[in-house]
Amino acid sequence: MSGNEMSEDKMAEGETATPSDAAPSPATLASDDLLRTAADPALTEDLALALLKRADLPPEVLEKIAKNASALKSRKVKIALASHQHTPRHVSVPLARQFYTFDLMRVALSPSVPADVKVAVDDILISRLETVTLGERLTLARRSSGRVAAALLLEGEVIGTKMIDAKTVARETRVMQAALENPRLTESLVIKSVLSAGASAALVQAVAQHAKWSCRREIRAALLRTEHLSLARALEFSQEIPAPLLQELLASSRLPAKIKDQLFRESETSSPASGC
Repeated sequence: MSGNEMSEDKMAEGETATPSDAAPSPATLASDDLLRTAADPALTEDLALALLKRADLPPEVLEKIAKNASALKSRKVKIALASHQHTPRHVSVPLARQFYTFDLMRVALSPSVPADVKVAVDDILISRLETVTLGERLTLARRSSGRVAAALLLEGEVIGTKMIDAKTVARETRVMQAALENPRLTESLVIKSVLSAGASAALVQAVAQHAKWSCRREIRAALLRTEHLSLARALEFSQEIPAPLLQELLASSRLPAKIKDQLFRESETSSPASGC
């Protein structure tokens, strides 16, 4: 083989290995290249989204994207940026304030979002509950975080004080029932809701009759401390509590005096029963 032939072969191999017209993918860009790409005024939505799929993006690159006016014209880029695990809080939270209701819910439920940012996004969403439509409230009740679902348990009561339409009252009751079925709602959040100053008779009754929550011992104890629990439910829930503990619990209860007296009398003549 001649020298010329060998030279041509090597040149061909070199051209195959590093084609001059191939653009580097976001996955192979070095740190400096990432910064330049993130700051490029011509950054497209597709390239920005491809960058944001990288879990290892450093905060300084994410801040460059946040300052890129071209990239931030895209709603998808904003959501992806706010949802990235390394996006600084001072970037993600102001972005979240620009989002629509369900975009906020999506960010708050994203597994990549840091816990403190999720709390901040939930707070933004909770602050808007009075302004969202009934349909949105129903969807949020079913699918949002536990904190938002718990807020809807009380939000319905606040709005209920302004209602004059029985049909609207029925719809808000559906929201409350949907929130109680939310799989992210926790026992501690339910307890906090029923013990809140804003908890009404409708909420206490709904929890006291709920197939899941009414069987929890700690929730029963919380309900016995409210002012709205019916005598029948109070008698049922108190049966599983020893008399000394019941007396201690009722000492801080807001139940009417007549119901408290009845519970004391019943507790002296019966033994604790098991819950459902």
